[in-house]
Amino acid sequence: MNSRITKLAENILYNSVKLKKGEIIYLESFGASTKDLLNELIRVTIKIGATPFYFYNDTAFIRSSIEGASSAQIQKYTDLHKDLMEKADCYVAVRGYDDMFALSDVADKDQERYSKIFGKQVHMQTRLPKTRWCVLRYPNAAMAAMSRMSLKGFEDFYFDACLLDYQKMGKAMKPLKKLMDKTSEVHIKGKDTDLRFSLKGQKSIICDGKMNIPDGEVYTAPVKDSINGYVQFNTDTTHNGVFFSNIRLEFKNGKIVKGTSMANNDKFQKILDIDAGSRYMGEFALGVNPYITHPILDILFDEKICGSFHMAIGNSYEDETNNGNVSSIHWDLVKIQTKEQGGGEIWFDGKLIRKDGLFVLPELEGLNPKNLK
Repeated sequence: MNSRITKLAENILYNSVKLKKGEIIYLESFGASTKDLLNELIRVTIKIGATPFYFYNDTAFIRSSIEGASSAQIQKYTDLHKDLMEKADCYVAVRGYDDMFALSDVADKDQERYSKIFGKQVHMQTRLPKTRWCVLRYPNAAMAAMSRMSLKGFEDFYFDACLLDYQKMGKAMKPLKKLMDKTSEVHIKGKDTDLRFSLKGQKSIICDGKMNIPDGEVYTAPVKDSINGYVQFNTDTTHNGVFFSNIRLEFKNGKIVKGTSMANNDKFQKILDIDAGSRYMGEFALGVNPYITHPILDILFDEKICGSFHMAIGNSYEDETNNGNVSSIHWDLVKIQTKEQGGGEIWFDGKLIRKDGLFVLPELEGLNPKNLK
């Protein structure tokens, strides 16, 4: 375990954020289980010759700081963290939530206020465009239980997914990026899904271990007003500590005209109406991590499931994929298209590129699980 933690810390700092001597890195860890990796990140930072600012956080602390807080209080809290983020060259967050549902019964108005102020200003407007960043989870008993695995089994699963050969994966992703960059029309078909949208003029981004650990996706964003049809996501999810299941979305000219969740549908309706951008999509991506084969109710893993695609309600990233949609939320929803999950097809400009979770074009077969392990 200790050797794997050291290797993970080194991979994050040397390869993911490429920390350099003399730079400042903002290290944030959530939950008591993360302390060993946080300590190793600090140790390696010092070895590199950089300066760490480390901040231990917890969902319980977040709950106490936002529950009943005024907008003015949250803004002052936001200003402090925004200033730290602006001064940092890099940001790494290790999230080992011991209670992932700690915010589930916090009032919607308090969560929305926190998201619109802190989340938007510190992370959407500062961290994403201005720092080299990496966000990851950490294996603990709570995550193992959610995954229906023993702690040891989950640790092995976690490190297999996190320590794979990302350089090999990155090379295999290049043909997919090339194809996505020149694609105009996408058609996704499958169980409870018939969706069409445009990627014309949009660029895609390879994710090979630089911003997320684990990693394994190529993402872009649909042209904002181009989505038509319907999709039912088959992976359970959470948002601000609230559980949602079998989310179904119907689109007309890019806008979600109807959305439902089998769990907590009343809360889902409120999320859809948070702001002007929360009924439009900000991301479309294909997941390819060969070691992530089933959902564990953690989006950093679930969005990388091989044979899946995901789309994000809300804000688009402020990079080459920006489709102009602005929102205080960015919420990834995942659909697995393997045979075991009902199958499905993805077509680019009238050409089948993936069927039942496996790429069928010769230039993309390097992304199939047997070729990435």
